[in-house]
Amino acid sequence: MAGVPQVNFALDTYECIVIYPGAAGRVLPDETVQRLQSEHAEHMQALQRSGIVLVAGSIDGPARNPEPPIGFGLARTGSVDDVRSVLEADPAVQAGLYRVDVLTFLCPAGSLEFPLVKTES
Repeated sequence: MAGVPQVNFALDTYECIVIYPGAAGRVLPDETVQRLQSEHAEHMQALQRSGIVLVAGSIDGPARNPEPPIGFGLARTGSVDDVRSVLEADPAVQAGLYRVDVLTFLCPAGSLEFPLVKTES
């Protein structure tokens, strides 16, 4: 992977999910937006239950640019493309309410825990 920092400690690799407002959100009727937001939440919960997404949530804060991110999540599948694929299946993404980007996220090994993720015993 290009851009991996040379450090003297182990790194964990995750897929970083960033969700932005989509262009269609400005023109969709309010009822459609509400339905798509509900379907989006259900889609993300299903991805969490399946173990694909470890954590996801909304971002609330002052806008720092014309299209600030509105959601963030982390997955750990080993494939940015696989995570992008399941997120692009989100009804709200398909309708253009949201758009997604998936990036590689590196952090010191063992520095993150996900207590809500069920582990196999």
